[in-house]
Amino acid sequence: MTLPVAAHAIAALGAFLVVGFLGRRLASRIGQPGVVGEIAFGMLLGPAVLGLAWPKAQSVLLPDGVLGPLRDLGHAGLVLFLVGVAHELRLDASRLRDRAIGWTALGTLVPSLVAGAAFGGWLVWYDRPSLRGTAPTLAFVLLLATTMAVSAVPVLARILADRGLTTTRAGRLSLTSAALIDAVAWLLLAVVIGIAQPGSGGVATAATVLVVGALAATLGRRLLKTPQAERLCARWPWLVAVVLGVCVLLAADVAEARGLTAIFGAFVVGLMIPPDSPHWDAPVRWVSTLGLWLVPVFFIATGLKIWTGSGGILWLVTILATVLAVLSKIGGGYAVSRLGGEGRAEALRVGVMLNTRGLTEIVLLQAGYSAGVLTSGLYLALLVMAVVTTSMTGPLLSLIDRRQGADAPPAPRKGEQVAATPGESPGQMPFPEGSRIVTHST
Repeated sequence: MTLPVAAHAIAALGAFLVVGFLGRRLASRIGQPGVVGEIAFGMLLGPAVLGLAWPKAQSVLLPDGVLGPLRDLGHAGLVLFLVGVAHELRLDASRLRDRAIGWTALGTLVPSLVAGAAFGGWLVWYDRPSLRGTAPTLAFVLLLATTMAVSAVPVLARILADRGLTTTRAGRLSLTSAALIDAVAWLLLAVVIGIAQPGSGGVATAATVLVVGALAATLGRRLLKTPQAERLCARWPWLVAVVLGVCVLLAADVAEARGLTAIFGAFVVGLMIPPDSPHWDAPVRWVSTLGLWLVPVFFIATGLKIWTGSGGILWLVTILATVLAVLSKIGGGYAVSRLGGEGRAEALRVGVMLNTRGLTEIVLLQAGYSAGVLTSGLYLALLVMAVVTTSMTGPLLSLIDRRQGADAPPAPRKGEQVAATPGESPGQMPFPEGSRIVTHST
């Protein structure tokens, strides 16, 4: 790379990072997760303006000699970010003892898979080349089912923390269920890649990858939990973070060299890290944060390619995908939570939280697109669906809170007594059995 090209690439990188920063700030101002602003600015608005309003913009502003290295850098950022995603999938035994967790995960997973499979079947019947592509039918339908089912654990965890819902019943139920659902989604993605990649061996390769990856993650976790590894991590966390980042990039490169997606290599390394060790939290957070800062580069570089080959947003497909995604997630979560004994408001909160798809959805879409399962037009339609469903979470939770407050009986004025029901003493508020009284400090 010559000096002028390198200077051009550095200037473009700075512009990409500014776009990502502005997207995050704008999203936070309107009460949305930062990833919504990054996707909207980086993958939708910016590339759309450059690709539609000024078709020659890419060749002038971002020629191949500049865009290629930036695309590789953005892809590396996505891989580094996945370390934190894998580390967030902590399924400790104490949470899994709650039967409601399994029922909620199953109750949202099955309707979403069915809705996605039906959507894929319709696209196969519709048989439009710009949407269907040339992927094997089984891989195509299975990937669409998986994209409908996924939930974004990192984004959901951030939303719950911002709203003070992490320790609530609905928060714990939705976050643990989302982790279970995403674990199944990653397994299904391995099967999709194994079927779709030509000459990869199909399901046999996918099964081999899963077995080898599980063994490597288990062995690596045991090694990293030894006292020597713990002391090293506690004494030199920055050195550990650098080594961790290099290992993630190498594992991703090996996975791609074997005909798989880089996601699996990064995910296996992330699963190796002990989830119950406080010493590892800082290195993982630093590596994942670096990746998160570089993700807007991936969004813009990928968005330019998507818009160039898609011909614009296909609104019918986009609306249908969004409606199916919302109904299957919110409807399934609400129905199963109600059957499990949750109140209406709590059941609705669970469904709304599990409807959050965020960056996890983008990773799955990117894997399907790289494997040739998704076309540019369908990728773009599902990308809009991911942004819409994620941006719905905050406003819907606020609406539920307002409705619940409006439906609650007015508090008695000072000096007033509440009419007693049989079996209660005057002034005693009736609470259902097993409920908790939560006080809020002002």
